[in-house]
Amino acid sequence: MSARTSKNGKVYLVGAGPGDLGLATLRAKECIEAADIIVYDHLANPEMLAWARDDAETIYAGKEPGEHSLSQPEINALLVEKAREGKKVIRLKGGDPFVFGRGAEEAQAIAEAGIEFEVVPGITSAIAGPAYAGIPVTHRAENSHVTFFTGHEDPAKTEGAIDYAALAKLGGTQVMLMGVERLGSITREMLKQGVRADLPVALVRWATTGKQETLTGTLQDIAQRAVAIGFEAPAVAVFGEVVGLRDSLNWFEKRPLSGKRIVVTRTRKQASVLSNKLRSFGAQVIELPTIRIEPPTDLREFAELVQDAHIYDWIVFTSANGVEAFFEIFFKLYDDAREIGGARIAAIGPATAQRVKEFHFHVDLQPDEFIAEAVAKEFRKQSSIENARILVVRAEKARDVLPKELSAAGAIVDEAFAYRTVPETRDTTGARRQLAKEGADLITFTSSSTVENFLALGLPWPKGMQIASIGPITSKTARDHGLEIDIEARRHDIDGLVEAIRQFYAGN
Repeated sequence: MSARTSKNGKVYLVGAGPGDLGLATLRAKECIEAADIIVYDHLANPEMLAWARDDAETIYAGKEPGEHSLSQPEINALLVEKAREGKKVIRLKGGDPFVFGRGAEEAQAIAEAGIEFEVVPGITSAIAGPAYAGIPVTHRAENSHVTFFTGHEDPAKTEGAIDYAALAKLGGTQVMLMGVERLGSITREMLKQGVRADLPVALVRWATTGKQETLTGTLQDIAQRAVAIGFEAPAVAVFGEVVGLRDSLNWFEKRPLSGKRIVVTRTRKQASVLSNKLRSFGAQVIELPTIRIEPPTDLREFAELVQDAHIYDWIVFTSANGVEAFFEIFFKLYDDAREIGGARIAAIGPATAQRVKEFHFHVDLQPDEFIAEAVAKEFRKQSSIENARILVVRAEKARDVLPKELSAAGAIVDEAFAYRTVPETRDTTGARRQLAKEGADLITFTSSSTVENFLALGLPWPKGMQIASIGPITSKTARDHGLEIDIEARRHDIDGLVEAIRQFYAGN
């Protein structure tokens, strides 16, 4: 154990929300980004850990049915111990930390230890789950109150905390958390207390995520229905007339990629763009980065080429990563954009062009096709580039088609290696374990290096997992490795890839 500092740290009890990353609060994200230690639960979306610093320590403290990694007293002690080391400790809890999450007990233990703490509320699945299933927990025509209760205790106990007789008299909408495995005994007790047998009931499993499933029935038959299809925790149960509104308000489960599990292999930094677009169509996304962007092997040489950018007639960017690396160096060397001189700019693909525009530079040449060959073809359409000085900004070990074709057309070409892609060895979110355990319907490849590095991981190929490629170059690399391409984007960018995936499943 490291030596304790005289100054204590602080514990943040952070609600991770119900599962959908978009429902995490801005404050939760800020806390994770600043954390030294993150102690997280089974129901906290592990992709939130990607927001943490690389040197942050993550500790799994999940409680799953039948297996507890840490007892509650051990978790309490761990939070106090880490804070006493002077650390900023994030206790990341699914939903809201003070809604049936034992967060209050943790707060008491921290307070008793004299440690400073902060509570960051989260959206509870008790409200978000029904909403994502098309069930409003309140409706003016249906009810005037809503009750939340836990099903985590056995109603057959003589000294139970839940007064089922009072619940029966209260009526309205009732939402139960953590009780699906005891649903049979709970519904029997409710029937015994006089709740009508045909009361509508809904169970929402893995609410707000791409794995969401909803089962509806009545108080009389919902338990049998759940057993019949193996409907398991984690699930939220909703009892009340509002369940009937699902027929017209079910929005989340009707999206075109609902129920599809899709693997994204882009770098951790870039994955969110593709992931968010897929999630917006209802997909469950597994972010499994296979590559990482690193500085070039010879950073000094790259910097010298950037410094001399003004001597070139053209600067050609082949990727958004190259744009970022170039201008990061450029604006360290110069404080005036005019130092780029008279160089004109060419870009491959709309994402690359957009990144150039974000630095307030104009793109003079952008081919319709998003491949290197198209740039060379577009240049040939222009006036002669014989003796034109061209700087091609690209990745190390990338295809050298473009420099060769420009040189063949008479241009004087220099290559500026802006970055290199290396295999991603870290798996902070447990995505590889998740893929092995749950499988996937589709894997997306956005470059040749994502193909090669995914295969290099040596992971078992999930049964039935199909492949979507961003374009012909990536597809060729995949085929060279014996893979079969099921989907290839016509437009070779992220929007084109997402559209191809959407159309593929719309046609199936």
